[in-house]
Amino acid sequence: MSEEKKPQGHTMQRFDAEMEELHRLTALIDDKVRRQLMDAVDTLRNEDADAARAVINRDEEINDLDVEADDELIRLIAKRQPVAKDLRDIMTVGKIVTDLERVGDEARKIARLTIHLYDNHGSSPNSQMLRDIPRMAEMGQKMVADAMACFKDRDLERAVDVIRRDFELRDEFKSALRHLSTFIMEDARSVGHMVEIVLALRALERIGGHGKNIAGYVIFLVTGRDVRHADLNAIAREIFEARRS
Repeated sequence: MSEEKKPQGHTMQRFDAEMEELHRLTALIDDKVRRQLMDAVDTLRNEDADAARAVINRDEEINDLDVEADDELIRLIAKRQPVAKDLRDIMTVGKIVTDLERVGDEARKIARLTIHLYDNHGSSPNSQMLRDIPRMAEMGQKMVADAMACFKDRDLERAVDVIRRDFELRDEFKSALRHLSTFIMEDARSVGHMVEIVLALRALERIGGHGKNIAGYVIFLVTGRDVRHADLNAIAREIFEARRS
């Protein structure tokens, strides 16, 4: 009997090692995309079109890592044929990687805004039109960072908090739109700049949405429940009651 258990234990050790490597790759992607976001915002703040191009070019690194992670996921499923909790872990990593790659895509949009605004030899926008972008970027990247910390620690309560903060980011987006509308009333020539800035703000709102998604995947990983369309308060109550029991 003991002889039959040894290969199984060895196989589990190999699986755990492979999952650890996959988690390391996911953390690397996370680090890169969040750095991309803040670098993109810096190019806007510094009116630096050349730095914005560098941010856009680095997006290829993230794309390559995305492909590498997908290949590893497919190989791991085919080789280990995981079930139950192990399969949920693999599914969660796959979903997280997809959302992280899309965060990188949204950061690229911010960098493109810098080029459109400051490398076209035309008029630059009033700096006050851009005032909401750094704050929304910080909120979005913090949501992603906290969601990834939830994934590492399997922290359900913090995951619920990340999901809740998505509502705050949406409110910031609406506030930013109201702020921008004042410039249109003062000077209709600001319309062109406003359209581009709104697209950037929308990209930042979506980054928060990706952080929310990752937090939801953590809840799925730990509980097996898909909470994408569930009531947030109900989720919070269930987690609190489970902690008490």
